[in-house]
Amino acid sequence: MSSLRITDATVDVLESLLGADEPSWGLAVVKHSGRPAGTVYPVLERLERAGWLESEWETDTDRPGPRRRLYRLTDTGRTAASRAIAHRVASRRATSAVRAASGVAHPGGGLA
Repeated sequence: MSSLRITDATVDVLESLLGADEPSWGLAVVKHSGRPAGTVYPVLERLERAGWLESEWETDTDRPGPRRRLYRLTDTGRTAASRAIAHRVASRRATSAVRAASGVAHPGGGLA
């Protein structure tokens, strides 16, 4: 499995996939993550190449419209996603604590 750079966008996509009870199609991940398609689809591709995701084309031929690509976390991906999210949350907390202690203003105004 290749190493991944875990960005905020990657965490948002992973959270969306972890919260899904069944395979998710790309636009559902876009909607749930709040990220634009031009960000989400490259993240999905990187996650799949790293072995964190599996994808397949939808088999429902009765639904109108184009076929959808469905994504689901692998067992390895589910474990790695949980760790990556926990690490990112801890990093954000540590950064906020440092900003608060140093009196650095948070981008939204006030202290972090």
